[in-house]
Amino acid sequence: MTLPPIEVLPRDLSPYRKGNVGVDYVHRFVADQPGPHVLINALTHGNEFCGMVAACDLLDRGVRPRMGTLTVSFANVAAYESFDLERPFESRQITHNLNRIWSEQWLDGPEESVELRRAREMREIVAEADHILDIHSTAQDVAPFWVYPGHPRNASVARALPKPMIHLVMPNGMSSGTPLIEYGPHGKADGPGAAVVLECGQHFRRASVDLAIAVTQDFLGHFGLIELEQEPNHSTGAQGGQGGQGEHRAFEMLSTHVIKTAEFSFVRPLVGFEVFAKGELIAIDGPEEIRAPCDDCTIFMPTRLPIVGREGVYLTRPITPS
Repeated sequence: MTLPPIEVLPRDLSPYRKGNVGVDYVHRFVADQPGPHVLINALTHGNEFCGMVAACDLLDRGVRPRMGTLTVSFANVAAYESFDLERPFESRQITHNLNRIWSEQWLDGPEESVELRRAREMREIVAEADHILDIHSTAQDVAPFWVYPGHPRNASVARALPKPMIHLVMPNGMSSGTPLIEYGPHGKADGPGAAVVLECGQHFRRASVDLAIAVTQDFLGHFGLIELEQEPNHSTGAQGGQGGQGEHRAFEMLSTHVIKTAEFSFVRPLVGFEVFAKGELIAIDGPEEIRAPCDDCTIFMPTRLPIVGREGVYLTRPITPS
């Protein structure tokens, strides 16, 4: 399979290892003026470089909150450090998907792995934040989008920012596990604030980095931690990697298919946002047929390389943003 162009390369993160909260790669800054506690989290997956660059940008520029608390964290640095230019997709994780193990079952369970140890180190960091921006990217080169549980507080913040304009809403959470943005109080209907994932575009594109930096600034400005140079302009942003123009488009997560057999395959090549009619065949997983459960069934996150036990595809339907 042809590898995409690598426009962004990893950098040495050792200068950021020693944080100031007793957890490696976690940095916290508290203003004199009270205000919300915002967590900017990068590298939940080791090969998603855009968040790493956005987090480094905050630290390198010495950004400090004018009110409240800013925490900047690099999550799965071990996976990040395993990056191989010849196999750029394989540094996503070491053992476990760090974005599916944020439940008591996993964190208090008997299993051990790099990702479980890291999540256990970071669990209080995540729980203490009022608002979370967890920065991700995608294997395929598709338009950026938000992902968040279907709580009004999440939609309100995501829609208040100028980009991206596409929203993937999870009314019932993630059936394949518990993501970081649903850990502890953040997964509850009366949780403390917004906790959202930003999918910036393809992992190794410079445009994904540019978007991550811009949205991080907008997110911090929205909560008053920094003063933006100008008010966000909802009409700005180029098509594709910069977030798109026009009206907000929202999609409801219907199901996530976890790959069961080595024979998993799509009926045709998919990259994301393809639309299927009700009953139309999307993929085959051994004896199982994956068919569209509704008209206008829209595909998100089709796997680039099927691996048994990992997610193969998200099935969604378009909805009217609330």
